[in-house]
Formats: sequence, structure tokens, C-alpha cells
Amino acid sequence: MIERVAGRLIVTAPLLMDNARQLLEAGCAALQPGDQVIDLGSVKEADSSALAVMIGWLRATKLSRSTIKFANIPTGVLSLAELYGVADLLPLA
Repeated sequence: MIERVAGRLIVTAPLLMDNARQLLEAGCAALQPGDQVIDLGSVKEADSSALAVMIGWLRATKLSRSTIKFANIPTGVLSLAELYGVADLLPLA
């Protein structure tokens, strides 16, 4: 689901409603203090729940004393973020 590779958290599962809670929890558990990049380049499917998961990870950074940036956000997710007016909330790597 989420793997740590060369200092990045690589999301390997689809970001869909069916597994959103699992991905949120896995991402929160993987956060470590300091700066991190969450790479979504391996995500082949995503729906609007991807934004909820990503914003949930951002909220979790406060508890883990970390900061995150997102890399390779799927085009459809970026389009939804712009449509919903939350694109500015997603820090990009």
C-alpha cells in the first residue's frame, strides 16, 4: 500500500473510496519527524476520496512533527482539487 523508498513514501495502491481509510491510516503510521515526500506516481486509479486522504495526511503531520509534500499527483486528482478549491492546500514537491 505505502512503501518507504529512498526517503520517499510511495503509494502503490489505488486511492479509492473502498480503501481510503486504510490508506489514511497507513500513511499516518508511516510519517516520521522531518520533511517527507509522498509520491503518488504509482497510483493508477483515484477518485475524490484521494483528496480526503491527502488532506488527512496533512493534518496528521502536526502530531508526527513532520512536513509533507506531494509528488506526481494524478492529473484527475489535481483537476478535482482545483474544482473544489483546495489545490492551494496541497504542497507540491
